[in-house]
Amino acid sequence: MSAITGAYAFNEKGKTYLDKINDAVKTLNRRGPDGSGTFRHENVVLGHTRLAIIDLSTEASQPFTSSDGQYTLVIDGEILNYRELRKELEGQGVKFQSQSDTEVLIALYSREKEKCLPKLNGAFAFVIYDKTAGTIFMARDRYGEKPLHYYFDTDVLIFGSEMKSIFAFGISKSISLNIVADYLHLNYVPQFRDAVIEQSYFHKKGVYTIVDNKDSAYANSNRWYGLPQPSEEYLIPTYEDATKTVRELVDNAVQLRMVSDVKVGVFLSGGLDSSIITALAAKDNHKIDTFSIGFPDEKYFDETKYAMQVAKHLNTNHHVFSISNNDFLDSLNSFFETLDEPFADSSALALNILAKETKKHVKVALTGDGADELFAGSNKHEAEFNIRLHDFKSSFIKTGLPLWNILPGNRASIFKNKVRQLRKFAIGANLSAADRYWNWAGHASTAELQKLLITGEFYVNDKNKRVFTSGITQDGDLNEILRADMELVLEGNLNVKMDRMSMLNGLAVRSPFLDHNVVDYVMQLPATYKIQAGKRKRILKDSFAGLLPAEIYTRKKKGFDIPLQKWLNNELSGMIEELLNEKFLKEQNIFQAEEVSNIRKQLQSNNPGNSVARVWGLLVFQKYWINCIKK
Repeated sequence: MSAITGAYAFNEKGKTYLDKINDAVKTLNRRGPDGSGTFRHENVVLGHTRLAIIDLSTEASQPFTSSDGQYTLVIDGEILNYRELRKELEGQGVKFQSQSDTEVLIALYSREKEKCLPKLNGAFAFVIYDKTAGTIFMARDRYGEKPLHYYFDTDVLIFGSEMKSIFAFGISKSISLNIVADYLHLNYVPQFRDAVIEQSYFHKKGVYTIVDNKDSAYANSNRWYGLPQPSEEYLIPTYEDATKTVRELVDNAVQLRMVSDVKVGVFLSGGLDSSIITALAAKDNHKIDTFSIGFPDEKYFDETKYAMQVAKHLNTNHHVFSISNNDFLDSLNSFFETLDEPFADSSALALNILAKETKKHVKVALTGDGADELFAGSNKHEAEFNIRLHDFKSSFIKTGLPLWNILPGNRASIFKNKVRQLRKFAIGANLSAADRYWNWAGHASTAELQKLLITGEFYVNDKNKRVFTSGITQDGDLNEILRADMELVLEGNLNVKMDRMSMLNGLAVRSPFLDHNVVDYVMQLPATYKIQAGKRKRILKDSFAGLLPAEIYTRKKKGFDIPLQKWLNNELSGMIEELLNEKFLKEQNIFQAEEVSNIRKQLQSNNPGNSVARVWGLLVFQKYWINCIKK
């Protein structure tokens, strides 16, 4: 785990950027506190900061140059099956000087080039400079676990694990209001291609790019991995066989992610996913360390009793970090400072603190991320399943929309949250499957976004909506929804949140459910194996039946919520006034001040609806704009 940055000049003007490499590396120190390095040759600079997990010696430091001097590599992430690959290479006569996965990767690439990518198991984004050919090779992992941003014009290609390293090279920073509109709907930026800053992009997951400057600026990208489609009926395994395979694959994925030269622990929320990961990690590791976060000031949001129940059952060395409202508010500055792309999933605040406290005990933590998207574990998956039943219950909720609109709905209590869910269900039930997916993914309609943005009629469009919902048909099954979640929610929201909050605190996080062997197998299973009436994550629960306390299999999913509405109306009210006042908004000239005022009024009403998420999204954007754009 680490961070990377660098630049590749296409002409003399482009070379003027290269002297900024040390400034760029400094912006990434938090991601890699164990060391840093740079490399320069002709029109190329590479930079790296290191979080040492595998082979702690300086022999594994980066940028790493091959023994023949032809290739130089920087990588963010890790190749987990490097030992297996090393044995294969040693059988071909390759000699190694270190015990690192970095040296294995560069040796493998030197022989197989892009064909090495399907052999890699891990989370990674890497860049290799070929001194002989004068080219740059860029690649990213299958599911976008590790980030790779880049800026591209006719003079230079600049890349980095975070946009702040790219900013350090001195690029121009013009905002794309089209992408801002997508952000204001989702509260994160979808990682299809374009980023918020014009001419800056997300390198696509499962894709490699070769960059050359022999004739002119040239980049050629090719896909090396894509999610598999569901199997043909005759290839579908029996349910009993599938449960055995799922258990074996997940177990293998956990054991592979226990490989480390530093101490490994587990994030344990008390939910099904993290509990399964903990059980598998603990079976050969006496008293493994587990970590959860509790909210003694807000009992509705506190689920530590379930985590403690699992920890006791599995005999782990459990750590509960009891966090007060003041602790959360004190952590806001570090959260805002790390944002170089607007990101407003409020649960990131809790994750930031969890990662900070966990790092005091271990350097690597396993997580249950990805299971909801694979096995149909979220509320919206059950809601989509129920709508497609066309039963009396669904029809009743749908016709009750006028009542749900009157009643107060938000996440502040059990009753209000249920009203919020009923309202969202009823609205969605009146839409097509694709429109419903996009509506449930976000917080604002097209009309609302058009009113919010200056010249919103021009900038608000359905480009990304069409991209992410193109595979959702009216007569399809829930696998289409899960596939869309893997493309949109997992990469743009969950992976970004986990990467940014863990690396902000110098903590490496590994996600066994995102092992490609697990994903490829589960994605090909029928939707009926994953969800049935009243039973989400059907095959996951049955695969690991009896492993955990019975209550863990049956309790309702709560999620990683925080008391955001309460804070916005109290402790954060001063920030709202500072950043969303009429004078500031008119000088900024991005948002319609009148519409922002309407959203603020809705927040303080008895029926705040989506205004909580929308105000938080606006606050985060304003902080991003001040920290990254204005200055």
